[in-house]
Amino acid sequence: MSESVITVTIENKTIILIKTAHVSAQSVLDVKETIENIKPNTVCVELDAQRAKAFTEKQNMDNVDIITIIRQKQAGYLLTNLILSSYQRKIAKQLDISVGAEMLQALESAKEVGAHIRYIDRNIQTTFMRIWRCLGFWEKMKLISALITSMFVEEKITEAKLEELKQSDMIELALKEVGGKFPSIKTGLVDERDRYMAQNIKNSFGNVVVAVIGAAHAPGILRELNNENSLMELDRIPEKTFLSKVSGWLIPALILTLILITFSFDSSIGMRQIMIWIIFNGGLSALGTALVLGHPLSILTAFLAAPISSLSPLLAAGWFAGLVEAIMRKPKVSDLQRISEDINSLRGFMKNRFLHVLLVVMSANIFSSIGTILSTMEIFKNFFETIF
Repeated sequence: MSESVITVTIENKTIILIKTAHVSAQSVLDVKETIENIKPNTVCVELDAQRAKAFTEKQNMDNVDIITIIRQKQAGYLLTNLILSSYQRKIAKQLDISVGAEMLQALESAKEVGAHIRYIDRNIQTTFMRIWRCLGFWEKMKLISALITSMFVEEKITEAKLEELKQSDMIELALKEVGGKFPSIKTGLVDERDRYMAQNIKNSFGNVVVAVIGAAHAPGILRELNNENSLMELDRIPEKTFLSKVSGWLIPALILTLILITFSFDSSIGMRQIMIWIIFNGGLSALGTALVLGHPLSILTAFLAAPISSLSPLLAAGWFAGLVEAIMRKPKVSDLQRISEDINSLRGFMKNRFLHVLLVVMSANIFSSIGTILSTMEIFKNFFETIF
């Protein structure tokens, strides 16, 4: 049996782990031979149902509604998914491989021997959300900036990089490359998924289970097979802390209070405080929209919406600017069909109406947040100078 195949016994259940390398033809052969020889009751694959559907079915983007995506606050998630998918495709193209070939082989072989199929990985959106909630504001900005920059950087594969790719989770490697080494990313992306997959493997049907996993996850899964983990807890999206919930309303209330108090001391300075809030918030949000070549009405919308939306944690300037951009640009089916090609170049990204709308949403929100920070600092400064 191949060195990449490990057999362990947990509570009278025989578990065979196949450590796969994402860029190795040998891994595909190991998967095929192991499953066909052992004929397990269940074959587990390192996929969630959403990613499995993307692997096994041709993705139909024709029915995607950009306006619904914005209203449901999914623009950032979708754009991140598209960027990471683009990164994986670029790497796969340079290596002349098919991403996920070993997983597809596992599914095919499982059907041939009549084994149950279990998707053991956590939903990708849950993983992203848990990571996102653990990042601070500037870490989020750094990650978003790095993600966007990564789309337009052509990286050549060195021998050292090739060896790293052979042992890596492709999603993990993509995020590590574009986002830096944040401890919270490793926790959500590696450690928690090791626990999640190990528990799913143990819960699988039958006495003989084969699990096809990336080599990078093997040590963690082997360790966690001896522990009990709550899938419900690992699936839970962390609630915002009480402080963050309260601050979402208290900070705007405090800013308004400072402006009103300043007004009572000196109306001219009070008016200046209001203008600072409008110009910093509206101006920077409009600038962010203009920098990504948003429609003039989208730029105007960002300017008008940001000073108001920044006073409510339930609103965001980018949503309004993005909706206007979608209405004015009217993304077509052809834009959706070209996403995988257009996202790989700045020219294609700006030309594709669908991608352009997502970029307007993100840019308007990011610059509005920066405007809120700067205007708040200036309002506090003027308040203390006026009072004291």
